[in-house]
Amino acid sequence: MSFDEQHLRIENARLREEIDRISGIAAKYVGKPMVSYPLLSPSGSQRSLDLGVSNFGLQSSIGSDPMFGGGDLLRSVTGPTEADKPMIIELAVAAMEELIRMAQLGEPLWLRGIEDSNLEILNEEEYMRTFPRGIGPKPFGLKSEASRESSVVIMNHVNLVEILMDVNQWTTVFSGIVSRAMTIEVLSTGIAGNYNGALQVMTAELQVPSPLVPTRESFYVRYCKQHSEGTWAVVDVSLDHLRPNPVMRCRRRPSGCLIQEMPNGYSKVIWVEHVEVDDRAVHNMYKALVNCTIAFGARRWISTLERQCERLASVMASTIPAGDIGVITSPEGRKSMLKLAERMVMSFCSGVSASTAHTWTTLSGSGAEDVRVMTRKSIDDPGRPPGIVLSAATSFWLPVPPKKVFDFLRDENTRSEWDILSKGAVVQEMSHIANGRDPGNCVSLLRVNSQNSSQSNMLILQESGTDPSGSFVVYAPVDIVAMNVVLGGGDPDYVALLPSGFAILPDGPQAMHRGGNPEVGSGGTLLTVAFQILVDSAPTAKLSLGSVATVNNLITCTVERIKASIVTTN
Repeated sequence: MSFDEQHLRIENARLREEIDRISGIAAKYVGKPMVSYPLLSPSGSQRSLDLGVSNFGLQSSIGSDPMFGGGDLLRSVTGPTEADKPMIIELAVAAMEELIRMAQLGEPLWLRGIEDSNLEILNEEEYMRTFPRGIGPKPFGLKSEASRESSVVIMNHVNLVEILMDVNQWTTVFSGIVSRAMTIEVLSTGIAGNYNGALQVMTAELQVPSPLVPTRESFYVRYCKQHSEGTWAVVDVSLDHLRPNPVMRCRRRPSGCLIQEMPNGYSKVIWVEHVEVDDRAVHNMYKALVNCTIAFGARRWISTLERQCERLASVMASTIPAGDIGVITSPEGRKSMLKLAERMVMSFCSGVSASTAHTWTTLSGSGAEDVRVMTRKSIDDPGRPPGIVLSAATSFWLPVPPKKVFDFLRDENTRSEWDILSKGAVVQEMSHIANGRDPGNCVSLLRVNSQNSSQSNMLILQESGTDPSGSFVVYAPVDIVAMNVVLGGGDPDYVALLPSGFAILPDGPQAMHRGGNPEVGSGGTLLTVAFQILVDSAPTAKLSLGSVATVNNLITCTVERIKASIVTTN
């Protein structure tokens, strides 16, 4: 017996034991028996672990809409059949094995990026040699996109695993990346008391905050496993072959993270993101950002996690930190305001992307800077004013480093240069909550002291956030009476918000070196501007052309002001 064949048999026996163990766990917690069967046939090396799905491929027609030919996966997908479940378990176990090795191996599997040496890019030839089995060959028309990133974050491994395995917490923490997600079926809850052995069939839609970048929809299984004391891993792998007549736009090869316990409540996280995707509908302006894996890659997940862990630590503070200033006088009021700001940012992110849940209409414009609008009815939602809400967004390029754009837009002293509502008014920061090490990560309550009596003492809630993958400034006018309730520690869920704001992304890898001066050798900025306006308080009202013209003019004027203010001073 050759060495390779002997090694393969040993590996297969170990994987078969793990499949049997997970099958037992699934049967115990779901109450449905799972069959046990050999992972590979006796001929071993002759059969790949493609599980009968090697005939993946694009359908002859990818739909009439060039951007959203796949339809709305989150609404159409159904749970797996009983016959599918043993195969799903087998696939999850093999995916976990691959993820662990992907997280731990170095060169030649992983290479440094040419434009950014801090980026780790997968060597595809070496990958195929190292992992000859898997979920089958790459479907025709898709391109591979893989990256790896690691960091130490301020969160213990138990809480981190819980966030990843709870779809609601996961969607909240990664709201800038995950526009929608749901758990289709729980095959195993894992061992009592933790998520060891947990298996979930899920679907999710991943986004970039711009209507010019199509979202990526995936149907996959998520598997969580404890490998040793203080070391966990969570892996995702695509199940698109279980969908009837799938239109393959994005397929997840084993992706996820390895989590290692560190002293003092910290965790080391190694994140691997590996997909095959059809990105032909990405606008040319965003192609460099997408192609270098920054838009959807491991660095964005890790950067978001780092910032959100700092934010969560700030939320959990039992006292008011010395860096906070203003009208908040109690920890309860501080927590309520941070919770309100979190909902505001989530609402902004979900409403600005090219999600298949939205129907954007393009107004006449100048190519890339077309203004896109959509309408939504708000009924019986205590967190949103009732009526017809008109959303408008546009994305454009600025020849200015992202950090400069971010600092300009978040500063209350320069707000009057772009904000039409506060033109000529004095903007005063009434409260400031720092929620991260970077001074740009904060929540503010602003008062606009306008000379116009109808707008006097208008309050604006604003959150700004920045990390190596991008930045945002999100704000919403708030009712003074409702805000007083929040400042007193009251429930923020009943404060009606219509958030507007900005998503600030680098235009390529050269604009986002980690740890260094972002302006040294950096490129420009991809800026998305978005507004939400209540055009009629009656949900049954018809949208008028005048309302569309007004919001189009508002967003166009704002873009012109930003360009005039920031480009001329660069």
